[in-house]
Amino acid sequence: MTDASPAAVPTPVRPPFLRHSGDRLLGLFGLLVMLLALAALAALLFDITRDGIGRLSWQFLTSYPSRRAAEAGILPALAGSVYVIGITALIAVPLGVGAAVYLEEYEAQGRLSRLIEINIANLAGVPSIIYGLLGLGLFVRIFGMGRSVLAGSCTLALLVLPTVIISTREALRAVPKSLREGSYALGATKWQTIQHQVLPAALPGVLTGLILALSRAIGETAPLITIGALTYVPFLPDGLWSPFTVLPIQIFNWVSRPQAAFAENAAAGILVLLVLLLAMNAVAIVVRDRFQRRAQ
Repeated sequence: MTDASPAAVPTPVRPPFLRHSGDRLLGLFGLLVMLLALAALAALLFDITRDGIGRLSWQFLTSYPSRRAAEAGILPALAGSVYVIGITALIAVPLGVGAAVYLEEYEAQGRLSRLIEINIANLAGVPSIIYGLLGLGLFVRIFGMGRSVLAGSCTLALLVLPTVIISTREALRAVPKSLREGSYALGATKWQTIQHQVLPAALPGVLTGLILALSRAIGETAPLITIGALTYVPFLPDGLWSPFTVLPIQIFNWVSRPQAAFAENAAAGILVLLVLLLAMNAVAIVVRDRFQRRAQ
């Protein structure tokens, strides 16, 4: 006598349009969110352009701040922004890339390495005002730099350093191990492999991280106000120890005034800051794409 096996219960098959409905809904939701964000950005740009386009002129770019809105300009703030962001890049890029190379290529993967990674990731999310307080205590008071370009640049360098390190490490991890092994097989040392093979291959990713880091730094106001950057500067910075102001602080100063004419000046200053940011990013993107094509 044989036992009859139970009949298999057929699994219901969902129609194809139901199987893909979740993916379509998620795609539509993502598209809707993107369109809303772009619409908000377009409205903001339209409002700023409408208020500030009439004030943009050569006289506005080459004049010094004034109590009269019609005569006020942004030359010291524009020069200060270029000066500060340049020094910030000179400090943050070598330190950040060097630290990333050491952590990724030389440091053994262990508890200490994981602890350092966690701390760097946490530092990337610290509010900028905390870096301003750190810069005030460390660079302004302990190191005696005062309210100088160097103090502001060092503070912003600390602010963007975690971003530079994280993005550079991710770019180094994306380089195939076969590239390193091939270089070692030809007799190259570790440093020669990193210098001539790994870094050139990772350079497009490194530059992408630098774009993000410096784009954040050029728009920061709170850290520079905390260390004592001036809101009114009737002169150009003439060195590392010179007092300074930057475009975000000048814009903040104009916005805080009750006269409508100064609000127009602030809108024009925002447009100049956007153009400066886009120009800086465009240069970095061109350099990145050129290295990427050369690596391919």
